[in-house]
Amino acid sequence: MEKKRVLITGAAGFLGSHLCDRFIKEGYHVIGMDNLITGDLRNIEHLFKLKEFEFYHHDVSKFIHVPGKLDYILHFASPASPIDYLKIPIQTLKVGSLGTHNCLGLAKEKKARMLIASTSEVYGDPLVHPQNESYWGNVNPIGPRGVYDEAKRFQEAITMAYHTYHGLETRIVRIFNTYGPRMRLNDGRALPAFIGQALRGEDLTVFGDGSQTRSFCYVDDLIEGIYKLLLSDYPYPVNIGNPNEISLKDFAEEVLKLTGAKVKIVYKPLPVDDPKQRQPDISKAKEILNWQPIIDRAEGLKRTYEYFKQLPSNEWFKQPKEFIQH
Repeated sequence: MEKKRVLITGAAGFLGSHLCDRFIKEGYHVIGMDNLITGDLRNIEHLFKLKEFEFYHHDVSKFIHVPGKLDYILHFASPASPIDYLKIPIQTLKVGSLGTHNCLGLAKEKKARMLIASTSEVYGDPLVHPQNESYWGNVNPIGPRGVYDEAKRFQEAITMAYHTYHGLETRIVRIFNTYGPRMRLNDGRALPAFIGQALRGEDLTVFGDGSQTRSFCYVDDLIEGIYKLLLSDYPYPVNIGNPNEISLKDFAEEVLKLTGAKVKIVYKPLPVDDPKQRQPDISKAKEILNWQPIIDRAEGLKRTYEYFKQLPSNEWFKQPKEFIQH
């Protein structure tokens, strides 16, 4: 029987590369696409020898052509950390708008089902806690984080428009904080930042007083939720994340204990529009997908730390890429 074919944009990124692995494992033919502005080919180099995998070095904000049939498209191309989207705001907006439009057009042409990677950032600095899918959010469209938040909100809107107007099969996953192997140590998010600082023997930087909360989901759990959502018949947004909430101060303490680093926690001013609370209501995922996370934070942190620890030590000190804005 002919293999089903799936296009995964952002394939060389953290989540995209794990999705490539999952779909290869499930017996699909996987077409990866990435412009490598934040992705890293090392995340998928183990797949290049497989006949079930092919790679396009391409920017999805430009016209997309993929020969042959496509059964599914998963749009995961986007900067996903503040250090990235604050440096490349225009590209962030373009991949969420033009890139999504191009993917939707391709899905319509190929009669493929499309899943988009939205984010908990559509809720902004939430006034409702925990956040459920019916909450419209509290977003500053012209603040520094607006380029990411509004790109994702537009992405959801145009996806629903294609579903409603063209009858396209669409799925929307709202991803909450996720962690695990293949994250970049220098991407500015709390977990890799803390572990990177611990590995370098630097004090751990907590912004604000550390009372703001996050809910961390291990990558394997997230990929399982995304896979189940794609194969479901539910076209509206679904939160996928771990509802186990923790303050950033307590989280920094956990990282110190895990790594055994003899450093302290230092506090710096809170960035503009940084959300104070982040916790998913996953009732819908439980009901519709029979999904909930199963890997607890202690185990997930251990696996992630082991991954970072085995990287060459020069990776621990690598600075973020410089970007050219256009």
